[in-house]
Amino acid sequence: MTKHDDHGQPPHWFRAKHVGDRAVDELLGICKGMLADGKVNSQEADFLARWLEENRELTDDWAIQQLDRRVRGMLADGVIDQEEREELFQILSEVVGGPPVMENVHSFATSLPVNNPAPEICFEDKCFCFTGKFALGTRKICEKEAQDRGAKIGKSITKKLDYLVIGTIGSRDWKHSTYGKKIATAIEYRDEKGVDIAIISEDHWASFLK
Repeated sequence: MTKHDDHGQPPHWFRAKHVGDRAVDELLGICKGMLADGKVNSQEADFLARWLEENRELTDDWAIQQLDRRVRGMLADGVIDQEEREELFQILSEVVGGPPVMENVHSFATSLPVNNPAPEICFEDKCFCFTGKFALGTRKICEKEAQDRGAKIGKSITKKLDYLVIGTIGSRDWKHSTYGKKIATAIEYRDEKGVDIAIISEDHWASFLK
């Protein structure tokens, strides 16, 4: 339970975190709205650029940072052309995992943070962690598939982890609709701390189940 100050207000760090989380959820809603008609027009691209500019300092969330960096690159010449709008549509699709097209699916998982190119997968003595919901079956089924091939299973993100496998379907337990804490932590370890963790999709992982 969060302890409030003498004025009955939550501490500054808690308020800042709440505002940051709310900004991320708003961004994901904007992304889904921009994808709804199958294209990104100039007005939508300009709106997104302004939103990112105004909310840049609210959070250090990786999704906002990634989008902000890429959109600023597109705007370096002062305009987002048709080719860049198509690229932006693809980036937004990766952020939100695409529109849900399966019955009873709340959202798909983000594909933006997966390693590109996707790595070869070795199971023997490698440590795997699974997050999200899986088209193949339950998480326990996926873990057993890996264990049957000599892998170890990690329940959290550590420096000893070799692979984080993201399920195709977004989990309602995640902090945000298309990703959760494990994905954010793995990105931080890989991109900021130089830890050799591969973030891979369920489809890529499943292609090595032989």
